[in-house]
Amino acid sequence: MKKILIPCDFSDQAIEAFRLALDLVALVKGEIHLVNVIELPVMHDTVLMPTLSFEETLMKELKAGAESQFAKIKSQYGGTIKVESVVLYGATSISILDYITEHNMDLVVMGSKGASGMKELVIGSNAEKIVRRSAVPVLVVKKYMELSSIKDIVFPSTLQHDHEDLVTKVKELQDLFKATLHIVYINTPGNFTRDIITTKRLDDFAKRYMFTNYTTNVFNDSYEESGVINFTHTIGADMIAMGTHGRKGLAHILSGSVTEDVVNHVDCPIWTFTFKE
Repeated sequence: MKKILIPCDFSDQAIEAFRLALDLVALVKGEIHLVNVIELPVMHDTVLMPTLSFEETLMKELKAGAESQFAKIKSQYGGTIKVESVVLYGATSISILDYITEHNMDLVVMGSKGASGMKELVIGSNAEKIVRRSAVPVLVVKKYMELSSIKDIVFPSTLQHDHEDLVTKVKELQDLFKATLHIVYINTPGNFTRDIITTKRLDDFAKRYMFTNYTTNVFNDSYEESGVINFTHTIGADMIAMGTHGRKGLAHILSGSVTEDVVNHVDCPIWTFTFKE
């Protein structure tokens, strides 16, 4: 977890994510890449307004504005930590995902306001798109919190035994914060299993992956999303760690993603990892 990317639109949430990432970098002795993406409007050339000239001027002005804001937040929060700041042009989520691959990033830390109602249903948030497609873990932050306060991490699981890559990443996260891991199975009416069976599966799951400093839990709720959120609030946990299938296209529209729903609606930091099936 040495190379950390922070997408930055200079919103309050992005600044909160930057502050938390600075603490992470100090902890792991890594490096930060602070990236602003400028999405240019679509222009149509006319006799009165040559598009190419207008866009070139606009791009220079927007880049200069971003660099000025970079300097301001690095001066205010960066201290002695080296921060590489970059301005990109294009669609936000696509530009960020390309940057992750091209620069071999290890983690994305990004702020999010979440999304609700029709916006969430139709286009979602940039955080949601990056969570779904990122090749590396993504930590979504709504507000800054001191790393020392992260003592309890919720790990919702379907208890399948073929997710070694996900479990390995979660155990690394737990070790980083020296936290207690709360493994939870959300029992819903649509996918109901008796507690006596689920408890046995939880114990087998924990033993198979040799977890330490953990609890196992069955939590009943109407839906998986609300179950994760309500369980987190019930035990007063500080972070959620979840795997996502990273479904795309029609499969995503039909089945959605519990992880993305939780990202949009939970207040505490949520760490996500897209695992292979």
